[in-house]
Amino acid sequence: MPAANDLYRRYMAADTAYRRHAATCAACTLTALGPACRSGAGLYESFSTLQQAYLNHLK
Repeated sequence: MPAANDLYRRYMAADTAYRRHAATCAACTLTALGPACRSGAGLYESFSTLQQAYLNHLK
C-alpha cells in the first residue's frame, strides 16, 4: 500500500500548507467558505484535489 501512503502524505502536506497560509494571510481564513487570494486559492485547490483522490482511494 505504498501508493496510498504517499497519497495520504501529500494530502496532509497540502492541508498543512493551506492552514499555514490561512493563518498568516489577512484575506484568507480557515472558517471562510474558500480562499480569498490567488495564493490561497492555489493551495486550497491542491489540498482539495488530493483530499478527493485520497477519499476515492478508500472506497
